[in-house]
Amino acid sequence: MIRTGKKFSKPEMSRVINGDTVLSIEEEKPELIRLDVMMAGIYKSYNRSTLAKFIKNGFVEVDDAPVSKPNAKFPMGVKIDLKVPEALKNADVEPEKIYEDENVLVLNKPVGLLSMAKGGYCPEKTLEDFGLLVHRLDRDTSGVVILAKNPETQTFLRRQFQDRKAHKTYYAVVSGVPKLPEARLDLPIARDLKKPTTFRVDPRGKQAETFYKVLKSDGKHALVELKPTSGRTHQLRVHMKYLEHPIVGDPIYGSEKAGRLYLHAGALEITLPGGIRKTFEAKIPAEFENLEV
Repeated sequence: MIRTGKKFSKPEMSRVINGDTVLSIEEEKPELIRLDVMMAGIYKSYNRSTLAKFIKNGFVEVDDAPVSKPNAKFPMGVKIDLKVPEALKNADVEPEKIYEDENVLVLNKPVGLLSMAKGGYCPEKTLEDFGLLVHRLDRDTSGVVILAKNPETQTFLRRQFQDRKAHKTYYAVVSGVPKLPEARLDLPIARDLKKPTTFRVDPRGKQAETFYKVLKSDGKHALVELKPTSGRTHQLRVHMKYLEHPIVGDPIYGSEKAGRLYLHAGALEITLPGGIRKTFEAKIPAEFENLEV
Protein backbone atom coordinates (compact mmCIF):
# COMPACT_ATOMS: atom_id res chain seq x y z
CA MET A 1 0.00 0.00 0.00
CA ILE A 2 1.30 3.42 -0.93
CA ARG A 3 0.75 6.14 1.79
CA THR A 4 -0.14 9.46 0.23
CA GLY A 5 -0.21 11.47 3.48
CA LYS A 6 2.27 11.99 6.33
CA LYS A 7 1.30 10.97 9.80
CA PHE A 8 1.80 13.76 12.37
CA SER A 9 2.78 13.02 15.91
CA LYS A 10 0.99 16.11 17.24
CA PRO A 11 -2.78 15.98 16.69
CA GLU A 12 -3.15 19.74 17.11
CA MET A 13 -0.71 20.37 14.27
CA SER A 14 -2.75 18.01 12.06
CA ARG A 15 -5.84 20.06 12.76
CA VAL A 16 -3.99 23.24 11.85
CA ILE A 17 -2.82 21.79 8.52
CA ASN A 18 -6.30 20.44 7.78
CA GLY A 19 -7.74 23.88 8.40
CA ASP A 20 -9.75 22.87 11.45
CA THR A 21 -8.07 25.41 13.75
CA VAL A 22 -5.98 28.56 13.53
CA LEU A 23 -2.63 29.15 15.22
CA SER A 24 -2.39 32.33 17.29
CA ILE A 25 0.45 33.98 19.11
CA GLU A 26 -0.39 34.05 22.81
CA GLU A 27 -0.33 37.57 24.21
CA GLU A 28 2.07 38.23 27.05
CA LYS A 29 0.21 38.36 30.36
CA PRO A 30 0.48 41.67 32.25
CA GLU A 31 2.45 41.71 35.51
CA LEU A 32 0.27 41.43 38.60
CA ILE A 33 1.07 43.57 41.65
CA ARG A 34 -0.17 43.35 45.24
CA LEU A 35 -2.90 45.88 45.93
CA ASP A 36 -1.28 47.31 49.07
CA VAL A 37 2.04 47.74 47.24
CA MET A 38 0.34 49.44 44.30
CA MET A 39 -1.56 51.79 46.62
CA ALA A 40 1.61 52.70 48.54
CA GLY A 41 2.91 54.24 45.32
CA ILE A 42 -0.29 56.23 44.82
CA TYR A 43 -1.32 57.28 48.32
CA LYS A 44 2.07 58.36 49.64
CA SER A 45 0.71 60.11 52.73
CA TYR A 46 -0.11 56.70 54.27
CA ASN A 47 2.26 53.85 54.93
CA ARG A 48 1.64 50.35 53.62
CA SER A 49 0.45 49.05 57.00
CA THR A 50 -2.28 51.70 57.20
CA LEU A 51 -3.35 51.06 53.60
CA ALA A 52 -3.62 47.34 54.36
CA LYS A 53 -5.97 48.18 57.25
CA PHE A 54 -8.07 50.35 54.92
CA ILE A 55 -8.38 47.43 52.50
CA LYS A 56 -9.34 44.95 55.23
CA ASN A 57 -11.98 47.34 56.57
CA GLY A 58 -13.70 47.79 53.20
CA PHE A 59 -12.55 51.29 52.29
CA VAL A 60 -11.05 50.29 48.93
CA GLU A 61 -12.63 49.42 45.57
CA VAL A 62 -10.87 48.14 42.46
CA ASP A 63 -12.75 48.76 39.21
CA ASP A 64 -15.83 49.65 41.31
CA ALA A 65 -15.76 46.32 43.18
CA PRO A 66 -14.87 46.11 46.91
CA VAL A 67 -11.65 44.28 47.79
CA SER A 68 -10.81 43.07 51.30
CA LYS A 69 -7.43 41.37 50.85
CA PRO A 70 -4.25 43.52 50.82
CA ASN A 71 -2.36 40.73 48.99
CA ALA A 72 -4.88 40.56 46.12
CA LYS A 73 -3.02 41.12 42.84
CA PHE A 74 -4.03 43.30 39.90
CA PRO A 75 -2.39 44.64 36.73
CA MET A 76 -1.24 48.25 36.61
CA GLY A 77 -3.85 50.64 35.32
CA VAL A 78 -6.83 49.34 37.27
CA LYS A 79 -9.13 51.93 38.82
CA ILE A 80 -8.51 52.19 42.57
CA ASP A 81 -10.81 54.15 44.86
CA LEU A 82 -9.89 54.81 48.48
CA LYS A 83 -12.94 55.98 50.39
CA VAL A 84 -11.19 57.75 53.25
CA PRO A 85 -13.21 57.83 56.50
CA GLU A 86 -14.40 61.30 57.47
CA ALA A 87 -12.20 61.28 60.56
CA LEU A 88 -9.13 61.02 58.36
CA LYS A 89 -10.21 63.85 56.10
CA ASN A 90 -10.22 66.12 59.12
CA ALA A 91 -6.83 64.91 60.38
CA ASP A 92 -4.46 65.63 57.51
CA VAL A 93 -1.60 66.41 59.88
CA GLU A 94 1.84 67.20 58.57
CA PRO A 95 4.28 67.65 61.49
CA GLU A 96 7.16 70.09 61.18
CA LYS A 97 10.32 68.36 59.99
CA ILE A 98 13.36 69.02 62.17
CA TYR A 99 15.90 66.69 60.52
CA GLU A 100 16.03 63.91 57.95
CA ASP A 101 18.66 61.61 56.44
CA GLU A 102 18.67 58.16 54.86
CA ASN A 103 18.05 56.44 58.23
CA VAL A 104 15.98 58.75 60.43
CA LEU A 105 13.25 61.37 60.41
CA VAL A 106 12.95 63.81 63.33
CA LEU A 107 9.63 65.64 63.73
CA ASN A 108 8.05 68.23 65.98
CA LYS A 109 4.88 66.34 66.91
CA PRO A 110 1.80 68.54 67.23
CA VAL A 111 -0.73 68.17 70.02
CA GLY A 112 -3.44 65.67 69.07
CA LEU A 113 -1.36 63.33 66.91
CA LEU A 114 -1.27 59.74 68.18
CA SER A 115 2.04 57.91 68.36
CA MET A 116 0.57 54.58 67.32
CA ALA A 117 -2.71 53.00 66.36
CA LYS A 118 -4.83 51.46 69.09
CA GLY A 119 -6.35 48.16 68.03
CA GLY A 120 -6.57 46.70 64.55
CA TYR A 121 -7.75 49.86 62.81
CA CYS A 122 -7.22 53.53 63.55
CA PRO A 123 -9.32 56.07 61.60
CA GLU A 124 -6.68 58.82 61.84
CA LYS A 125 -3.03 59.44 61.14
CA THR A 126 -0.39 58.42 63.65
CA LEU A 127 3.38 58.79 63.83
CA GLU A 128 3.57 55.33 62.25
CA ASP A 129 2.35 56.91 59.01
CA PHE A 130 5.65 58.80 58.82
CA GLY A 131 8.15 56.11 59.81
CA LEU A 132 8.99 53.24 62.16
CA LEU A 133 8.21 54.04 65.77
CA VAL A 134 11.19 54.26 68.14
CA HIS A 135 9.61 55.91 71.19
CA ARG A 136 6.26 57.46 72.03
CA LEU A 137 4.77 60.75 73.17
CA ASP A 138 1.27 61.02 74.62
CA ARG A 139 -1.38 62.32 72.22
CA ASP A 140 -1.58 65.64 74.10
CA THR A 141 2.20 66.12 74.32
CA SER A 142 4.03 68.07 71.62
CA GLY A 143 7.69 68.15 70.66
CA VAL A 144 10.69 66.19 69.39
CA VAL A 145 10.21 62.62 68.25
CA ILE A 146 12.58 60.47 66.18
CA LEU A 147 11.43 57.83 63.67
CA ALA A 148 13.45 55.18 61.84
CA LYS A 149 13.37 54.50 58.10
CA ASN A 150 14.47 50.87 58.31
CA PRO A 151 14.29 48.04 60.89
CA GLU A 152 18.04 48.09 61.57
CA THR A 153 17.95 51.77 62.56
CA GLN A 154 14.80 51.21 64.61
CA THR A 155 16.57 48.53 66.67
CA PHE A 156 19.71 50.68 67.02
CA LEU A 157 17.75 53.69 68.32
CA ARG A 158 15.41 51.71 70.56
CA ARG A 159 18.34 50.11 72.32
CA GLN A 160 19.56 53.58 73.33
CA PHE A 161 16.23 54.36 74.99
CA GLN A 162 16.26 50.98 76.74
CA ASP A 163 19.85 51.50 77.94
CA ARG A 164 19.09 55.11 78.96
CA LYS A 165 21.64 56.51 76.53
CA ALA A 166 19.07 58.75 74.85
CA HIS A 167 18.65 61.95 76.87
CA LYS A 168 15.34 63.81 76.83
CA THR A 169 14.42 67.30 78.03
CA TYR A 170 10.82 68.38 78.52
CA TYR A 171 9.19 71.67 79.47
CA ALA A 172 5.95 71.99 81.38
CA VAL A 173 3.79 74.64 82.99
CA VAL A 174 2.58 73.44 86.39
CA SER A 175 -0.03 74.67 88.84
CA GLY A 176 1.60 76.57 91.68
CA VAL A 177 5.33 76.88 92.30
CA PRO A 178 7.45 74.00 93.69
CA LYS A 179 9.13 74.82 97.04
CA LEU A 180 12.56 73.72 95.85
CA PRO A 181 13.92 75.49 92.75
CA GLU A 182 15.35 72.17 91.56
CA ALA A 183 15.35 68.58 92.80
CA ARG A 184 15.73 64.91 91.91
CA LEU A 185 12.59 62.79 92.12
CA ASP A 186 13.18 59.07 92.64
CA LEU A 187 9.60 57.84 92.86
CA PRO A 188 8.60 54.35 91.63
CA ILE A 189 5.48 54.15 89.47
CA ALA A 190 2.84 51.43 89.14
CA ARG A 191 -0.49 51.07 87.39
CA ASP A 192 -3.44 52.22 89.48
CA LEU A 193 -5.56 49.07 89.73
CA LYS A 194 -8.65 51.13 90.59
CA LYS A 195 -8.21 53.05 87.34
CA PRO A 196 -6.26 50.67 85.03
CA THR A 197 -5.57 53.31 82.37
CA THR A 198 -3.73 55.53 84.88
CA PHE A 199 -0.58 55.31 87.02
CA ARG A 200 0.50 56.41 90.48
CA VAL A 201 3.52 56.61 92.74
CA ASP A 202 3.82 53.23 94.45
CA PRO A 203 6.77 51.84 96.46
CA ARG A 204 6.12 48.46 94.81
CA GLY A 205 6.24 49.95 91.33
CA LYS A 206 9.02 50.28 88.76
CA GLN A 207 11.91 52.67 89.39
CA ALA A 208 11.35 56.12 87.87
CA GLU A 209 13.68 59.12 88.13
CA THR A 210 13.08 62.72 87.08
CA PHE A 211 15.17 65.86 87.56
CA TYR A 212 13.24 69.13 87.59
CA LYS A 213 14.26 72.78 87.60
CA VAL A 214 12.05 75.86 87.91
CA LEU A 215 12.85 78.29 85.08
CA LYS A 216 10.34 81.05 85.84
CA SER A 217 7.11 81.66 87.73
CA ASP A 218 4.40 84.25 88.27
CA GLY A 219 3.24 82.99 91.66
CA LYS A 220 0.34 81.01 90.21
CA HIS A 221 2.22 78.89 87.69
CA ALA A 222 5.78 77.83 87.02
CA LEU A 223 7.64 76.87 83.86
CA VAL A 224 9.77 73.86 84.73
CA GLU A 225 12.43 71.90 82.90
CA LEU A 226 12.03 68.13 83.31
CA LYS A 227 14.74 65.57 82.58
CA PRO A 228 13.63 61.94 83.02
CA THR A 229 16.30 59.26 83.12
CA SER A 230 13.68 56.50 82.84
CA GLY A 231 10.76 56.23 80.45
CA ARG A 232 7.73 55.06 82.40
CA THR A 233 4.27 55.73 81.00
CA HIS A 234 2.93 59.09 82.26
CA GLN A 235 6.07 59.46 84.39
CA LEU A 236 6.36 63.26 84.32
CA ARG A 237 2.65 63.76 84.79
CA VAL A 238 2.54 61.37 87.77
CA HIS A 239 5.65 62.82 89.42
CA MET A 240 4.40 66.41 89.21
CA LYS A 241 0.99 65.38 90.56
CA TYR A 242 2.72 63.68 93.49
CA LEU A 243 4.47 67.00 94.26
CA GLU A 244 1.02 68.62 94.26
CA HIS A 245 2.01 70.68 91.23
CA PRO A 246 0.24 68.88 88.37
CA ILE A 247 0.84 69.91 84.78
CA VAL A 248 -1.69 72.46 83.58
CA GLY A 249 -4.33 71.04 81.26
CA ASP A 250 -3.76 67.43 82.36
CA PRO A 251 -7.22 65.81 82.07
CA ILE A 252 -6.17 62.78 84.15
CA TYR A 253 -3.82 63.95 86.87
CA GLY A 254 -4.64 67.65 87.12
CA SER A 255 -7.61 69.85 87.90
CA GLU A 256 -6.75 73.05 86.06
CA LYS A 257 -8.32 73.05 82.61
CA ALA A 258 -6.65 74.64 79.60
CA GLY A 259 -6.69 74.48 75.82
CA ARG A 260 -3.97 71.80 75.82
CA LEU A 261 -1.70 69.73 78.03
CA TYR A 262 1.20 72.06 78.86
CA LEU A 263 3.91 69.44 78.29
CA HIS A 264 6.44 69.74 75.47
CA ALA A 265 9.38 67.52 74.49
CA GLY A 266 11.95 70.24 73.89
CA ALA A 267 15.13 68.30 73.14
CA LEU A 268 16.44 64.82 72.37
CA GLU A 269 20.12 63.84 72.46
CA ILE A 270 20.84 60.55 70.69
CA THR A 271 23.47 58.76 68.60
CA LEU A 272 22.62 58.22 64.94
CA PRO A 273 23.81 55.29 62.80
CA GLY A 274 27.46 55.91 62.01
CA GLY A 275 28.24 57.05 65.56
CA ILE A 276 27.25 60.71 65.21
CA ARG A 277 25.89 62.15 68.47
CA LYS A 278 23.24 64.80 67.85
CA THR A 279 20.81 66.94 69.83
CA PHE A 280 17.50 67.84 68.20
CA GLU A 281 15.36 70.67 69.52
CA ALA A 282 11.79 71.90 69.14
CA LYS A 283 11.21 75.46 70.29
CA ILE A 284 9.21 75.93 73.49
CA PRO A 285 5.68 77.11 72.61
CA ALA A 286 5.19 80.82 73.25
CA GLU A 287 2.33 80.25 75.69
CA PHE A 288 4.71 78.23 77.88
CA GLU A 289 7.31 81.01 78.02
CA ASN A 290 4.67 83.67 78.75
CA LEU A 291 2.84 81.47 81.26
CA GLU A 292 -0.37 82.18 79.36
CA VAL A 293 -2.72 79.54 80.68
